[in-house]
Amino acid sequence: MVSSIASVLLLTAALAAAQAQTAPPPIPDLIGTWSSKSNSTLTGPGFYDPVNELFKEPKHTGISYSFSADGHYEEAYYRAISNPTNPKCPKGIMQWQHGSYTKNANGSLTLAPIAVDGRQLYSDPCSYKSAVFTRYNASEILKQYAVEMDGYSHIPRLTLYKFDGTPIIPLYLAFSPPQMLPTSTLNPLTTATPGGAKATGKVRRSDLPLNHNVINKRTPQMQTADRWWWFGVFMTASGGALYYFF
Repeated sequence: MVSSIASVLLLTAALAAAQAQTAPPPIPDLIGTWSSKSNSTLTGPGFYDPVNELFKEPKHTGISYSFSADGHYEEAYYRAISNPTNPKCPKGIMQWQHGSYTKNANGSLTLAPIAVDGRQLYSDPCSYKSAVFTRYNASEILKQYAVEMDGYSHIPRLTLYKFDGTPIIPLYLAFSPPQMLPTSTLNPLTTATPGGAKATGKVRRSDLPLNHNVINKRTPQMQTADRWWWFGVFMTASGGALYYFF
């Protein structure tokens, strides 16, 4: 009788071990570095160098968000804006900022950036001889988020929803733990000295304009580009469904 019970216990343990080996890994909640499908634009030192204040252009456009377990976040945007009226004059925009995030009771996320650290590089070669480099600071409220295993790539997928419920393009887990720059203030304002910038030929961090309204992350052109992106997704999905049924 004792041997029978022991055999059953051993069999149960063996089955549990086998199921544990074959079961898919648990899906992380929010912690990690998430990137759009190109997996080219990623947060961290490969996108922005805060010491020399330089953006590093990725091979492909995209967006990336990183969230740490202790409440810090970082984001990187690299978007191209086409110009249908003058195809020779495309525009580009790169944005980086970091700060702290809060999970609210209603399921939303509040992203509060460190105002003096955010940077933006805007390129419009037909309007400006050089790219426009400014400080960038834009708080965000994300109405909700969803993490699930992508059925096609079998990689955890994050969908962030803007304040009005509109989904941002899907993001896929690239690193866990996240790949981020230091979470403390990286570029504190310096005390300007008379004639300092002219005398040294360098731009003081305190001289960089803080640009909220002239170039915003969600320009009308970018909103149009996003709508076309979702239209393409819809048409692709519809085509696949029609092929399956007919």
